Amino acid sequence: MPKEPRRTGIVDGKFYPCPKKPICVSTQASEDDEKHYISPIKLTTSVQEAMSKIISIINTLKRTKILENSDNYLRVQFTTALFRFKDDVEFYIDEKEKLIHFRSQSRIGGYDWNANRNRMEDFRNRYQE
Repeated sequence: MPKEPRRTGIVDGKFYPCPKKPICVSTQASEDDEKHYISPIKLTTSVQEAMSKIISIINTLKRTKILENSDNYLRVQFTTALFRFKDDVEFYIDEKEKLIHFRSQSRIGGYDWNANRNRMEDFRNRYQE
């Protein structure tokens, strides 16, 4: 069990902060936090179109399960291929700021070998294709 809490969800338009360990990336981390920060995606469509595209991409990926789905928030469980670790990936569409925020965090462990960052960079590339 991790010593730092691993929480998910949105509170006032914000994800919970990443734990100190390098097992999480978030578009809402401070930009000078090289360990955790990752750039958001610009929202260029309606919230509904963006959410539909996110879900469509998620549905093409292996070992994913949508756990929560609302108008502008989505939480997905990703299971790693080799050891079957479960990770939480969250998406939040901020219509006011015209940004798609996301956060990816390992549920267990103290280091993720950049799995969360690589996953979300891959997602960004697929979204922007």
